[in-house]
Amino acid sequence: MLDAAFATQAKAAKHFTSALVPYIPHIYFASALWSVKMRALNFIAAERPAMSFNALYTDLSGYYDLMCADIDYQRQSAAAMRLHQFFGSGGHTHLDLACGTGPHIEHFLQAGYQCTGLDLNQPMLDIAGQRCPQAQFVQQNMCAFNISEPVDLITCFLYSLHYSGNIDGLKACLRHVVPALKSGGVFCFSAVDKNKIDNSALLRQHARHQHSHFVFESGWFYQGFGDEQQLRLKIQKTTQGVTELWQDHHPMVAVSFAELKALLEPDFEVVMLEHDFEKILPLAPDSGNALFVCIKH
Repeated sequence: MLDAAFATQAKAAKHFTSALVPYIPHIYFASALWSVKMRALNFIAAERPAMSFNALYTDLSGYYDLMCADIDYQRQSAAAMRLHQFFGSGGHTHLDLACGTGPHIEHFLQAGYQCTGLDLNQPMLDIAGQRCPQAQFVQQNMCAFNISEPVDLITCFLYSLHYSGNIDGLKACLRHVVPALKSGGVFCFSAVDKNKIDNSALLRQHARHQHSHFVFESGWFYQGFGDEQQLRLKIQKTTQGVTELWQDHHPMVAVSFAELKALLEPDFEVVMLEHDFEKILPLAPDSGNALFVCIKH
């Protein structure tokens, strides 16, 4: 069935680029830095001292939607729902790990899912609760979470699984995913292969708010060995000719697709797809961005 579906999709598909460049900022300006909406930036002139990424979320949680304005949450959510229908065993209970301010959950609710959102950062969850009052939101670490009843679908969008930090954290996260998912349920997430990262690839975005001009810049960095890669982030804010700068490096787990698949296979049937929200395409050998669809045994 899968081969036939792939063949049908592939015939109509255009050439799909596997470069990491287009995805870098949309994943993490959406997951890390994108804790911003309009509360208090608290920049200082020159550079701001480094802080934990949770402190960053808390500090910038008012600007999240401004910085993520170009992310198509509806398209991403619809793709995950199609994959759930295609590979899953039915049901409409849903858990979104690292849910942020709830933009994906909003679309799942509209499709009739019963949703729970999990995130480490309470200010972001407060915004999510206002956006999606029908959903349940819990403040927990995705590497050590528990829910009362297993669900039919677990998602982790925008490459947020890499927030596990290192291989031990990733293993812990997967250990908690397994009992949180029903048999035949689907765990759907995006990931990047550490061996395909281009350290020179950066993405810059601009935004205006009130009387300020913002420049957001992000990029992956992997030193070529070990289980840690970095998300390098920079924000520049200019107001009435005065420019302030904040920058930081976020530790992320670095893993190859082969390593990740090996961690998943004891508990899941693992399907690796191209990072394409319109078509179901098998992962090409040279691709560095993937959608993982994992069906629990």
